[in-house]
Amino acid sequence: MNPLVQHTVAQVNSVALHSPGEALDGDTLRQRACTELLRQEAIDVGLLAADDAPSTDGATSEAASAAIEALLKRELVVPDPSDEACRRYFEAHASTYRSGDRARVRHVLFAVTPGVDVRRLRERAEAALLEARCHRGGEDERFPALATQLSNCPSGAQGGDLGWLGREDCAPEFGREIFAGPEVGVLARLVHSRFGLHVVEVCAREAGHAPAFEAVRGAVALALGQQTFVSALRQYLQLLAGQACMEGVDLDRAETPLVQ
Repeated sequence: MNPLVQHTVAQVNSVALHSPGEALDGDTLRQRACTELLRQEAIDVGLLAADDAPSTDGATSEAASAAIEALLKRELVVPDPSDEACRRYFEAHASTYRSGDRARVRHVLFAVTPGVDVRRLRERAEAALLEARCHRGGEDERFPALATQLSNCPSGAQGGDLGWLGREDCAPEFGREIFAGPEVGVLARLVHSRFGLHVVEVCAREAGHAPAFEAVRGAVALALGQQTFVSALRQYLQLLAGQACMEGVDLDRAETPLVQ
């Protein structure tokens, strides 16, 4: 969890990013700074009227949003990935494109709720993970009892049993962890999701269908294109930050043009 930024008003080229006295977490402050850098650049290159008003609540005008989109389309070079690059990516991430994979899963959920002490919650989750891994299988199994005693999920009443799950049955971040590899048993790591921290046991797996590269080339190209766009955007923002006067916010900066 990011600490709150409590110092003087953060600014980009003398434009305030928040109201006086307002405390923002670091990620929110950096996001606002990036948006303001792009809004100001859109004005400088004539894509946005000079009288477009900045805000201190993180919102942008409809005109500014459209101008920023036009700016990025003009400035960022995002070439189509080659067939060779797509094949390499597909081979390295083949499991991502499988369909029909299923796993029989049990879990113990430590829910993150408003006001919860996250550090203490993590300590409890890690202790439960260690106990589950040290006492698994046969008469020594502890997982169902841990789920019944500790889980914040209704499945705790069934020993944490979630039944057979496919990727589409899970929150994306949970599914990525469950289907990232062939592991069976209590996973050696806590699984993070939007719901909290999970101790997870994969009881069994059923393999699905592995598609041919040609069947998913379009999806692979989109994934690679998105990665290239994010990299180009990061470099562009570094260049803009290097040319700007930044106060109260830390962004990666570049003093010279970057190769896209």
